[in-house]
Amino acid sequence: MDPGRVCALTETFLSEPGQASRLIEFLWDDDAGVASRAADVLERVTRGDSETGKRIFSRSKEALLGLLQEAGPKKLRWNLALMVGRLPLTPKEARRAAMVLESWLDDASSIVKTAALQGLADLIRHAPASLPGVLDLLRIQGRSGTPAMRARSRILLLGLEKRQRSNRGESRIE
Repeated sequence: MDPGRVCALTETFLSEPGQASRLIEFLWDDDAGVASRAADVLERVTRGDSETGKRIFSRSKEALLGLLQEAGPKKLRWNLALMVGRLPLTPKEARRAAMVLESWLDDASSIVKTAALQGLADLIRHAPASLPGVLDLLRIQGRSGTPAMRARSRILLLGLEKRQRSNRGESRIE
């Protein structure tokens, strides 16, 4: 998998969804660069509400959840963190994924930590009861995390607090 061809490969997999199993296999490649680029392509293919992404995830959910727990290269981890909330998860699976993402908040890589925050926020749609805990975590990281984590936390907090207020029927006067 050529590093300069991620965009072209993304288009290929979007137009040929039958090739998705090959893409998933690359995530376990011994070459960390190949695995990382495959994760980058997969993250791009599964953005939005594409049918291709839904098919890939419905067929590969268990494998991806397993990989989440064992992922090594930081680019693989941050792409998995961005994708995990898109998987069709049960609340129990979402909590399992959240435990992994929370452990990544201690990672040496700021981008892995920041992507983990995004992933935790995205998992709320599968496990709504986790909203208060994620809000607390984002508030803490918004004060004490890396600059990227603080910025991402502020953005996520705005959306999640608004959602929480609307769920309670509250409005905010500005």
